[in-house]
Parts: sequence; C-alpha cells; structure tokens
Amino acid sequence: MRNILLTVLAAGIGVAGPAAPASAGLLSATGAVIAILAGELFVGEAEGHLGGAGTITIHSQKNPALICVGQFTSSVALGGSGQLQCSDGATATFHFQRLSVLRGYGAGDFSRGPMTFTYGIPVEDSGPYLRLPAGKKLTQNGAQLELVDL
Repeated sequence: MRNILLTVLAAGIGVAGPAAPASAGLLSATGAVIAILAGELFVGEAEGHLGGAGTITIHSQKNPALICVGQFTSSVALGGSGQLQCSDGATATFHFQRLSVLRGYGAGDFSRGPMTFTYGIPVEDSGPYLRLPAGKKLTQNGAQLELVDL
C-alpha cells in the first residue's frame, strides 16, 4: 500500500511540477491555503514532503505584516495535524483530512477563536469547508481573495 501511495504522490508531483515554485523540492508539493482564523481571511501556501511532514505559511489579507508559520505531519490513514505560530504571538493547533494527495481541508483552535482552512482547493470549491463570519462571503478580485458583505 505504501508503494502505491508513493507512486501516486510521485506521479502527482511530476504532473504538477511546472506549477510548483522553484523552492519546492523534488519530493515535495505545494498548494495554496485559504484560512479563516477568528473571522479573518488568511492566505498562503503549504509544502508537503514525501515522508508526510510539511510547513505552512499564511498571512492576513487585512494586515499582510501578520504572518503565521507552522509545521504539520500527515498520513493517509490518520489525516494530519499541526501547529502555527503568528508574528503577533497568536498560536493555533489544527487537524485536517485529505481529499486527495494534494487537496484537503481542516479546522483547529486559534488562540483568538476558531480556525478553518482548505489547501489545494480552488476558491470556488472551498466554501463548504470554511466557516465564514456571519454576513460575509469569499470572493476573488483578480488574484486577490477578499471577505465581503453579502
């Protein structure tokens, strides 16, 4: 089973190769992250490695200087979990489920409130997995995501 997973992951990385940033390693893959932390929109990216470990970096859309970085571990059978540390001292712990090798969603406890997120899922498909603030919707304005009033 592990050999099948490694083959699928390697094939997925090979197909996604040109879209991956130059910093991604040969046995890693990156995906866009959309997160709602205590009602605030954060975006960024996660990089997962073949062994199941990875890193995540997101920043606030409202205040781009507010950056959260963290680590996670993942397995097919158990999903994944991780922690974040933000530049303002806030912290989060989270868990996630894979929808495929490169896509998934999760939730967690942010020190200022709830956290939900998606990774590798297009904006238009992320809605069911994100807990948006009351009276808000997620829209894409060019390359930028925004939380706007309904």
